[in-house]
Amino acid sequence: MHQALCVSEILLEISSHLTDHEVFHQFLSSSWTFKSPMRKSLTALASTCKTFHGPAMDSLWSNILGLEPLFSCVTRLHPILTYDPSNETNYSRSASWSRGVDPLTEHEIHQFSRHSTRARNIYMPTLTGIHFHLLTAFPVETCMFPQLLSLRWGEGMNTAPLHIFLSPTLRHLVTLDLHSDLKYIGTRCAALEVLTAYTYQDARSPVQLSEIVRSCKRLKHLDCHLLDSAGWMHLSTVPTLLTVQFTALYTIHGVLGWDKLDIAPFLNLTTLYFHGGDMEDILAIIHYSEFPSLKTFKMEINVLPWAQAEQLFCALSQCKASRTLEDIDITTYGRVQEDADNSWTAVRQLVCFTQLRRLNLYAHCPIYLDNDLFFEAMSNWPHIHTLFLLWQHPSPSTTLSLGQYPSPPTTLTFRGLSAALRQCPHLEDLSVYIDPQNVDFDPEGESFQHTCLKSLSLDSSAELSSDEEAVARIIFSMFPCVERVFTGDSYPWFWGEVNTCLESLRKGACLSAWPA
Repeated sequence: MHQALCVSEILLEISSHLTDHEVFHQFLSSSWTFKSPMRKSLTALASTCKTFHGPAMDSLWSNILGLEPLFSCVTRLHPILTYDPSNETNYSRSASWSRGVDPLTEHEIHQFSRHSTRARNIYMPTLTGIHFHLLTAFPVETCMFPQLLSLRWGEGMNTAPLHIFLSPTLRHLVTLDLHSDLKYIGTRCAALEVLTAYTYQDARSPVQLSEIVRSCKRLKHLDCHLLDSAGWMHLSTVPTLLTVQFTALYTIHGVLGWDKLDIAPFLNLTTLYFHGGDMEDILAIIHYSEFPSLKTFKMEINVLPWAQAEQLFCALSQCKASRTLEDIDITTYGRVQEDADNSWTAVRQLVCFTQLRRLNLYAHCPIYLDNDLFFEAMSNWPHIHTLFLLWQHPSPSTTLSLGQYPSPPTTLTFRGLSAALRQCPHLEDLSVYIDPQNVDFDPEGESFQHTCLKSLSLDSSAELSSDEEAVARIIFSMFPCVERVFTGDSYPWFWGEVNTCLESLRKGACLSAWPA
């Protein structure tokens, strides 16, 4: 054997290239196989000599799906868990194989722990919890996985045995049905950085989850259900916190209790995401908080009237986020009848976000802009590369139709589009309402071209009778990298003709450029 292979650092580097990272990600989506080439190579390496054994075994047991592989190392359980070559995706004969099997003895616990101490990433799929009675002989305070870095707990599984996985080294924990008796998670796992925790049984009471979150002092990323005001006050003081995703299954008015609230600045928070919840509570969170480093704000909510949208954008601009926000993404699902003119004042509140790079407003009614407002916005967003200002078209069965939303007196025209886009040379994706009836741009007399734009979605609010070829010539002249125009459900025949003309213009340009 070459002397270089006696250097532990070189062996660790070799074994790291054989670690089954891809397979680990595969079994997260339930497509695990125990006979992957990498695992075979690691097994062979471990049995070669004592020098190779340690590093190879560390890599072999770094990623574990369930506890069956570890149970198979126990002599008494090995015959029950003998691998069946005819079914590579099923390691055990039955999901209930451990029923009636006695718990591990002290000697068998040693056999189990011989490899459990090497585990770095564990995924506990649903129904594997029925085997935990085999580990009842373990002392209560014993951690069976002292080097564990990542744990994903299956949905619907009882989290009562979770304590045996809580290692001081744990960085990443995902549990989809967390019990409220685990307030000590942050204490047992002082290095915890990523926590995804849901409490479906107690979703209407955020206090228990808030106590768990408050025990975590070094969080970087949090994804959880509703928290009370004490939980939000704690998060505001965590200097390592970067992203927060807030998911509310129920709308509970006033649950956060904002009386005498004292929230510290979220100094380093870069991403804030609300999925559902009460709009009054969301507005209160933003109103009482400061986000001096916020770059991304996302929201998915059932209904967001333009009056509340204006309050939301105004609150964001006043919490220091106007200096840093680069990405605003708001999606509403419910549809309400509302005057489309109300969207103007709401959108105008966004003009102050001068660092904006992406804006997505998927609204409940049309978002109409005129030339002046669009020019003002684009002049203040010189870095923007994605702008989506369309709405959810109602299905044919709904009573709300496009005609029920009154059109404003003026709308965005091609001339207004060309003037505004001169201010934002980095724009790549644009989706807006436009008035194609007003063909006010001469592609032959004006030389403006936006060569960065690659994706264009246009829609209109009025009956269309324009010359499709004239519209296509304008688009072909202004946006040479746009191959076709995407559109919503309104007037697909018109935009279909525009795209047909665009294709003909591109073919003609190619033929004329071809050398004779």
